[in-house]
Amino acid sequence: MIDRLYTYRFELFLITQLFILFGSLFIPIQLFENWIMPIFLLFNIVSGVLLVCKNRKSSFFILVFIGLFITGLIANILNSGDNDSFNYIKLASYFIFYGLVTIEIIIQVWKAKLVGKNVILGLISGYISLGLLSFFMCLSIEIIYPNSFSGLMLDNGEMTESLMYYSYITLMTIGYGDILPITPIAQKASVFIGLIGQFYLVILTAIVVGKYINQKNRT
Repeated sequence: MIDRLYTYRFELFLITQLFILFGSLFIPIQLFENWIMPIFLLFNIVSGVLLVCKNRKSSFFILVFIGLFITGLIANILNSGDNDSFNYIKLASYFIFYGLVTIEIIIQVWKAKLVGKNVILGLISGYISLGLLSFFMCLSIEIIYPNSFSGLMLDNGEMTESLMYYSYITLMTIGYGDILPITPIAQKASVFIGLIGQFYLVILTAIVVGKYINQKNRT
């Protein structure tokens, strides 16, 4: 069963990523953020675990961080008066999880000898994962250092949507200027996001294209 699902690892991971990103286009934002997005985030985490299950080291670390996340959740339930610690544990767990998954995607795409459907889907998933990593980084900064970004929509729980939007716009180096990093740490994070987006496109995409051209020349 696991081996059969592993064949479709990139499809499952990419589909759940797209639902997380664009689900609010079709579902009211409050309903989506409070109920729908957590469900698809869970599915995305499961598909991420599936994606790295062949790598024992990555699987071990992911299981450890999932254990830490569950421990933080239980501690938060037992001490419901203060959930700040749990929020920090949750954000750190998400960041580390998506960091490991992104690295594993890059490794699998890098090592692929033939450029096929899985490599292309992996290339797309890796780029989207970089955006999610950027989102959790920016969200952590805004929670720890409030008002690090100007122009955020703060009503009706829309801050996460604003930071998700900002993270991808910065990753793609579009930069409309409607949301601005105004503290030094936010500015450095924004520069870092833009750099990793460019490195990914320039280096990894170029390698995949080169492999595809060589593959065509051999046939």
